[in-house]
Amino acid sequence: MSIHVAITRRVRPGCEAEFQEALRQFFQTSFSHSAVLGASLLVPPPGSTTREYGILRTFGSEAERDAFYASELFKAWEERAGRLTEGEPVYRQLHGLEAWFRAPGPPPPRWKMALLSFAGVYPLTSLLPRLFGRWLAPWPPLLINVVVTGLIVFALTWVLMPVLTRVFRGWLHGGKN
Repeated sequence: MSIHVAITRRVRPGCEAEFQEALRQFFQTSFSHSAVLGASLLVPPPGSTTREYGILRTFGSEAERDAFYASELFKAWEERAGRLTEGEPVYRQLHGLEAWFRAPGPPPPRWKMALLSFAGVYPLTSLLPRLFGRWLAPWPPLLINVVVTGLIVFALTWVLMPVLTRVFRGWLHGGKN
């Protein structure tokens, strides 16, 4: 199960180009660290007044994430980035739906995310109650609903949506209709 981390940094005025070049260099060298599976930069849209840049990183596990952030390579980057940015970076691990559709570049159109989510939810809501219904029949209906909903969320988060987003990656991130 991959770990996705979103980092937000506010770049000092006039340092935008230098920050992007420094980050490009850091991305290149960071891929030599076995823990890093992916990285991408999100820049402010043209004409925007914001100086917030987003960095998305993917790791194979929590242990690999922690090893990368404890590495000398990352510490050197933090020192360099600190001279080009204001304040502290904000780190946020992505979970559930927000991580399902994570990929370099802009997110897929909402209608594609909705359609793929429907393709994952519908079979689970149709099958799981039937599969577990006879074992749960003596339970109160509300408790049955809680158990089945929990199974659906678990199956979506850790099984079905990771597979669906990998299989349909080209369609999701292809033409932005």
